[in-house]
Amino acid sequence: MPEPRRTVLCFDYGLKQIGVALLQQATTIISPLPIIRASDGKPDWKAVEALLQEWQPQLLLVGEPLNMDGSSSSMSERARRFARQLEGRFNLPVELVDERLSSHEAKSQLAELEGNKFGGNKKRNYRKRPIDSIAAQLILQTWLALN
Repeated sequence: MPEPRRTVLCFDYGLKQIGVALLQQATTIISPLPIIRASDGKPDWKAVEALLQEWQPQLLLVGEPLNMDGSSSSMSERARRFARQLEGRFNLPVELVDERLSSHEAKSQLAELEGNKFGGNKKRNYRKRPIDSIAAQLILQTWLALN
């Protein structure tokens, strides 16, 4: 029996902002959503709740920022805590997804989009167009390829 189509929200956890991407498996289109602000890693829970109410996902994903050797970092511990909080607050299943190099790849994609492939002022570009939701899209693509 085929698995039912579902809606999945993916979070790229950060200390100041959290990127979000959406997958509606009926169309297999992955879309970036507006970032969620955070203060020292504490998300705007009302904004998270509003997203969940709007999209009614059946599954939540959280990027797990592991070190290149696969070991945990302080950020991966914080991302795991965020995942546990999501699961506890909203009673939805949450999966962690290895997100090594997703931010680096997102910056590269943004630079290409802006015609700035070979460097330039990346900080200015990042401020204009945050990469967090692009990174969340990449994490979601990784998960989709593995499932």
